[in-house]
Amino acid sequence: MLRSEKQDFVAELEEVYKQSESVIITHYHGLTVKQITSLRKILRANDAKFRIVKNTLSKIAANKADVSGIAKLLSGPTAIAYSKDPLAAAKSVVTFAKTNERLKIIGGIVNNQVLSAKEIHLLAELPSLDELRGKIIGLVQAPATKIVGVLRAPASQLARVLQAYVDKN
Repeated sequence: MLRSEKQDFVAELEEVYKQSESVIITHYHGLTVKQITSLRKILRANDAKFRIVKNTLSKIAANKADVSGIAKLLSGPTAIAYSKDPLAAAKSVVTFAKTNERLKIIGGIVNNQVLSAKEIHLLAELPSLDELRGKIIGLVQAPATKIVGVLRAPASQLARVLQAYVDKN
């Protein structure tokens, strides 16, 4: 890599670290190009990205972006998955790693907090924001539907009684 390319790479990674809510650090050694492409497609579907990084340049970018806590995680064949959604990258990478044991989750940073691999796995088990919104809407709507059912019940019972009276005569 030329010096100018290295500077561009560091600047791009610095922006990734600053703008992403989550950055998951992985080791990809042993994955085929086809598997990496598959992982990228999965991440892209969840508004996340996957990028192979050079450790030294990534450490420099992390220091510039004030996320130097992840510098100790950057060793070996490193790639990062990142997204603006704190859960999207974690969920996608953990799901992919379950079926591809060659992808190793090393740790990451979520909302400027350094997390271990175990914490990333726990984070991936949390429901997404959309799932939580659906549950809240369901809880809010449930009492309303019960009230409507209670209010309709006497009217429908009265209609059944009248229909029985008509049928009897």
